[in-house]
Amino acid sequence: MATSPASSSSFAALPTSPASGAENLRRSRILSSKLYFDVPRSKVPVIYSSSYNITFLGIEKLHPFDSSKWGRVCEFLIKAGVLRKMQTVEPLEATNDDLLVVHSESYLKSLKSSLKVSIIVEVPPVAIFPNWLVQQKVLHPFRKQVGGSILSAKLALERGWAINVGGGFHHCSAAEGGGFCVYADITLCIQFAFVRLNISRAMIIDLDAHQGNGHEKDFANDDRVYILDMYNAGIYPLDYEARWYINQKVELVSGTNTEAYLEQLDKALEVAKINVDPGLIVYNAGTDILEGDPLGRLKISPEGVAMRDEKVFRFAKERNIPLIMLTSGGYMKSSARVIADSIINLKQKNLIDLTMLPSTS
Repeated sequence: MATSPASSSSFAALPTSPASGAENLRRSRILSSKLYFDVPRSKVPVIYSSSYNITFLGIEKLHPFDSSKWGRVCEFLIKAGVLRKMQTVEPLEATNDDLLVVHSESYLKSLKSSLKVSIIVEVPPVAIFPNWLVQQKVLHPFRKQVGGSILSAKLALERGWAINVGGGFHHCSAAEGGGFCVYADITLCIQFAFVRLNISRAMIIDLDAHQGNGHEKDFANDDRVYILDMYNAGIYPLDYEARWYINQKVELVSGTNTEAYLEQLDKALEVAKINVDPGLIVYNAGTDILEGDPLGRLKISPEGVAMRDEKVFRFAKERNIPLIMLTSGGYMKSSARVIADSIINLKQKNLIDLTMLPSTS
């Protein structure tokens, strides 16, 4: 990790320090959480709930993000005959105690302000609605996705891989949300894995078009987490402080095409092979790199996205490292189809197995 000023939102640099009351409380909350549960072998490690999708009197359409993307991904997979609805895993909703593993009480209380939530999700009209409705229509879906991200690590350790069809809220840190990211699911996922799965080292491969400034601040001083972030350096969030905390930074320019992108990724993964040997990879697989995406401003083809995902899954499988994939950003209606097609490609290349395992009972 590069030498840099301490991050105001970093909380995780505690692995070698004496146990503190805060550490013990965090550990206790993780151990008592119900978000980890045994998944029957009749299920495949694809995590999804219909509760992921956000419908809020139509005002969700005021944000460029397709808030029904998650359900549409599964619909495409089911229609293609590669997945059955009964095979997917329904996660539990993250509780307040679960969220307090990373977030402060004051931050969670601030979400009781509809104005605060409207700023984070970038939809101003949310501010005029009573908070109980905002909790139900906006925050409940996000908390469900957080539960999915956390559970995915356990499934990946058991099955070799897992895909949370939602999650990837990489702009949210322990201290603050932003950029449509309310809860720090990546940080939560890794903190749970450290305690419950006996993981000693984790890697984040963040290939969303935007810099993952939230998890970067959270793990600023934690050598257990290695971050590879490949992003368009000229767009949101332009968080120069957080860039100090990236172990392996690949900065792209607007207009980067598929060939150049995949060449950069190949080089980055070769370097990562030398630098890190993690017990878990968290892959943030945003599709806002697609050509035409209004926010990502890159020019990657749908086939390029599938090749990107294939390279990351192969990187993990060849080294026998459990990997979880989170779908993260993507601001075109075509994103859902591209994600589904990529998952189908992973199956065809034998990088994932979507067949049900025989029962051991």
